[in-house]
This record gives sequence, C-alpha cells and structure tokens, in this order.
Amino acid sequence: MLHLLVNPNSSRGMGEKVLAAAEERLRAEQVGYDVFRSSARGETERHVRALTEAGEGDLVVVGGDGTLNEVVRGLFDPSTVRLGLLPAGTGNDFAAAAHIPAGVAALDLILGGEPKYTDYLECGNGFRSINIAGLGIDVDILERCERKKHGGAKSKYFRSLLVSLLKFRAVEMEVEADGEKSTHRALLAAACNGNMFGGGIPICPPASLDDGKLDLVVVDCPNRIKVPYYLILLMKGKLLTRSFAHHIPCTEARILPRTGGNVQYDGELAPTGGLDVRVVSGKLKVYRS
Repeated sequence: MLHLLVNPNSSRGMGEKVLAAAEERLRAEQVGYDVFRSSARGETERHVRALTEAGEGDLVVVGGDGTLNEVVRGLFDPSTVRLGLLPAGTGNDFAAAAHIPAGVAALDLILGGEPKYTDYLECGNGFRSINIAGLGIDVDILERCERKKHGGAKSKYFRSLLVSLLKFRAVEMEVEADGEKSTHRALLAAACNGNMFGGGIPICPPASLDDGKLDLVVVDCPNRIKVPYYLILLMKGKLLTRSFAHHIPCTEARILPRTGGNVQYDGELAPTGGLDVRVVSGKLKVYRS
C-alpha cells in the first residue's frame, strides 16, 4: 500500500494535477494506495508520524521541497521507510539533486526501481533536513517572501532577492565543524546534503546525497558593491572556487549567530536561533536515479 501525501497548494495546484495522473496509473496497474491532503502547516508531519509509528513505510510525497521536509521531519524511524517523490513544487531542489524526473514520470522509479540509501541531516530541536539547512541572506530572502502578498512563488523570490542584496547586513557567527572552530562575518552559512537551493541555485556542486558527509559552506560577507559579483559566481556554480567561500566536508557542524533568529530547513523557516546538525547515513531509503 502506497501512502500518497499531497500538498494541494504546491506550485499553484500542480500537486493536484500530478496526483490525478498518478492515481490513473496506479489504478491501471492495480497498485493499492490512499491519499492524504494537507490543509495547514504541520498536518502532514503529524500524519506521517502516526503512519510510521504504526509500521507503515511506503510513502510518496506529491509536492515540493517544503512538503518533503515535513514528511522527513515526521518519520518515526527513517530506517523502516521507503520514500518516493513526485516533484510538484516550485523549486524541486532535492529532486534535481536526486535526479528524480518531474511529476508523474517519477512513478517509474517507485514502481520499477529499488530505493537507495540517502543521507539526511538531523538538526536537533525536532528538525531534519534532506536538502539544505542554513542561515544568512537565504533566510532574509525567505522572510521577505512570506511578507509579500502578490505574485507567484518565483516572482516573490526574485523580488525579495533583489531587496536583500541591497539591504542585507552580515551575520556575525561562530562555526564549528567536526570540532574545529572559526568565526565569520558571513553572507550565508549552509549545511548541504543536496547541492541546490532557491529553485536551482548551485550553492555546493560537490555535495552528494550518499557519501556520509555534510558539506558546510560559509561565505564571508563582502563590501556591498561586490555582492552582485558574488551572486553571479553563485548562479554559475563557481562560488567555491574563491577564497572568501569556505567549503568544509564534515559529519557534524554547529552554526551559532550572535543575534539568533530564523534558520531555514529545506526552505521552511523556524526560529531556532542557530543550527546544530549531523549527517545520518545508511538509514533512509529513497527512490531516485
């Protein structure tokens, strides 16, 4: 029995369209399934916790990175789960890193393939991340997006990005990676399992989903006039070639900003004030290429 977990509001209703196509195929192939639609933040997490506590392990997310994050956060015991994803969000950054095709085409992996062990990040305070968790300008952008009432998700993100580039102030922080400490005046700091965020921005091209490592990226804040140059390097996937960008493969890390504030977990904001994170390997299985 497949348990389909749907965000009906993902990418302006794309979740429902992908669900309809998936149901048609599952009925044709006589595959048993049920459907859960979320109507509020946190509902999917609670439903997944109940399912997995009861021993149900075949879960399929129909949505984007935010819905996927809720599901991963809700898992009672990730080692008992086989997780599928039918990408139907705005950015679908984890799907890109995992080479999962968009929409109902991903059913081929679920119905005809074998799930693969996939790392995830255990972040403390009940939070997990399967793609990227961090803080800095990415959080500033997401906070601005949440305050905007008009436009689609991509439009809000782009407009918020432009404002953040003009107004963002550096974050004073202490960073610890596998016991090694450093201090930074940073533009951003991110613990990466996947390699993209923000709808296809390649923040950490070397990151791998199954290497047993998290890739810590800390970017020192430049003079404001140089921020557009940093952005160009980031968009081209070349940021890590510069000395102001620090790439530290490790198994656990701690990021403590001086002023606290929100942290983003796969694009979802939470006021955790800082980030304690470790990589978990060899437990969760995901259908991916």
